[in-house]
Amino acid sequence: MKLNIKDKFNNLLPSDPLLENSRRQVSEACFSYVKPKQTAKPEILHVSPEMLENLGISEDDAKSEAFLNVFTGNKVLENTNPYAMCYGGHQFGNWAGQLGDGRAINLCEVQHNDKNWALQLKGAGETPYSRTADGLAVLRSSIREYLCSEAMFHLGVSTTRALSLALSGDQVLRDVMYDGNAAYEKGAIVCRTAESFLRFGNYQIFAARQDEANLKILVDYTIKYHFSHLGEPSKETYIAFFREVANRTLNMIIHWQRVGFVHGVMNTDNMSILGLTIDYGPYGWLEGYDYGWTPNTTDRQHKRYRYGNQPNIGLWNLLQLANAIYPLIEEAEPLETILNQYKTDFESESLSMMRSKLGLYIEDENDQKLIQDLEDNLHLTETDMTIFFRNLADFKMEDASKGLKIIHNAFYKPDEVIGNIKKRWEDWFLGYSERLQKETFSDVERKMKMNQVNPKYVLRNYMAQLAIDDADKGDYALIDELFNMLKKPYGEQPEYEKWFAKRPDWARHKVGCSMLSCSS
Repeated sequence: MKLNIKDKFNNLLPSDPLLENSRRQVSEACFSYVKPKQTAKPEILHVSPEMLENLGISEDDAKSEAFLNVFTGNKVLENTNPYAMCYGGHQFGNWAGQLGDGRAINLCEVQHNDKNWALQLKGAGETPYSRTADGLAVLRSSIREYLCSEAMFHLGVSTTRALSLALSGDQVLRDVMYDGNAAYEKGAIVCRTAESFLRFGNYQIFAARQDEANLKILVDYTIKYHFSHLGEPSKETYIAFFREVANRTLNMIIHWQRVGFVHGVMNTDNMSILGLTIDYGPYGWLEGYDYGWTPNTTDRQHKRYRYGNQPNIGLWNLLQLANAIYPLIEEAEPLETILNQYKTDFESESLSMMRSKLGLYIEDENDQKLIQDLEDNLHLTETDMTIFFRNLADFKMEDASKGLKIIHNAFYKPDEVIGNIKKRWEDWFLGYSERLQKETFSDVERKMKMNQVNPKYVLRNYMAQLAIDDADKGDYALIDELFNMLKKPYGEQPEYEKWFAKRPDWARHKVGCSMLSCSS
C-alpha cells in the first residue's frame, strides 16, 4: 500500500518537546507526538470505496494486512510521526481550558489528485489530552460517525469523511447514560479524513494563554495552506480569513437546517475552521418538526444546542474566534461588521433555503409570512420533517383541497388533525396554491427541483440503532445497506422504500433512538 504522504502540520508547526504519553498541560505547542495503542484482534468491518479512490488506495490494498494494521493503529507508516492536536474550547458556553485530541490520533497527510487529506484514527488510545478518559471508542458511536459523515457528504453538507470502520478486538467500559451502570462494549476505531481537522479551539488556546507568537504562526500556517487565495498574511488578510470562516460556518448551518440535522454539541472545540461538520457525537435528525429539540441528554435541561438555536450558536462561536484572533488585528470594528453581516446573511439565506424547499423561485414579499405560518403549523402536532417536505412535492397547485391528504403520512398522530388544526392546514394550502400560481414551473418541474433539496432518506437515529444492534451480534449487513442507500438520499430508490417511514413507536424513548449522551 503506497500513499503520497505530504505531512505539513507536524513538520511546520511547533511541537510539544515532551515525548512521554502522560496527561498534562501542553504549552507553546500545536500538537504532541503520540503512537496509537496496539489492539488485540483488529478486524475491518467496512471501507468507503469513494475515500479509497480519493486517497489513491486500491481495493486490493484495502483487503491487505498492511491496511488493517495501519488503520487500526497497529503499525505506523514509514516516515510518518502520528500526533494529537492541542486546543481549548468553550463547552456549553463556559471556557473549559485545554481540551485537545483526547481520543483522536492524526496519522499523516496524503496528497492525491491535487487534494490534501489528513488521516485521523478516532478511538486509537490515550494522548496527553485524554484527561481522565481512556482514549478509546466503542462500536455504537463509531458506526454512527462512519455512516453519518458519509451520509452528510451525499446530502451536500460540508463534512469530514470516513475511510474505514474497524473493531479493535478490545472491550471498552462505558456508562452510556451516566447513571452508574457502566458495562463493557466492543471497542472500535474509525479512520476519518478531512483537508484539516483544525478547530476554533486551536486558536483559542493560544489566545487564552496570551501566546500571540504561536497564535500568529498557526493563523499564518492556516492561511498559507487552507486559504491561500487570500494572499500573504497581513491585517487585511486576517480580516478576510475571519470573513470566510464566518461564511463557511453559516453555509454549513443553513444546510443543517435544510435537512433537519441537529449536531448536539456545538462547542467551540467542535467547530471546524474550514466550515466542516465535525465530531459526530449525540447528533440526530428531526423526526417531529420541533425548533426546541436536542438529541443530547447533557443538553436536555437548557437545550442550548437545540435545532432552532444552531444559527445563533454559530454566531456565538464565531464571536469567540474573533476574540481569539483579535490580537493579530487589534481593531474590533471589522470583526464586528463581519459578525453583524452573519446575522443579515442568515436571514436572507434562510429565507432562500426555505423557498427552495417549498418550490418557490420567484421572490414575493409575502413569502416570509407563508413560511412562518407553515412553521407554526408544523409545530401544532408532531409532524415528520423529512416526510412532510418530500411529500409536499406531490402537491398540485390547482388542487389545494388535496394538500392534507398528500402530507397525511407525515403526521405521527393523524387523529389530532381535526378542528382548528385541520382548518389552519387547509388555509395554508389555499395560500400555498395561490402562491405557486405566480411561478413559471409546472408541477412536474417543481417536483423535480424540490426533490433535489428535500431528501427522501436520512440517517434517522433508529436506523443507526438497528445497525448497531445487529453489529453487536456480529451481523454487519445493515451497515452496508444503509451506507449504500445514503449515497443517494434524493433518489427514489424504491428498493429501500421501507426506510422512508416515520420513527416507529418502539424507538420513541429508546436509548440511542431519541436522546444520546456524549459517551463513546
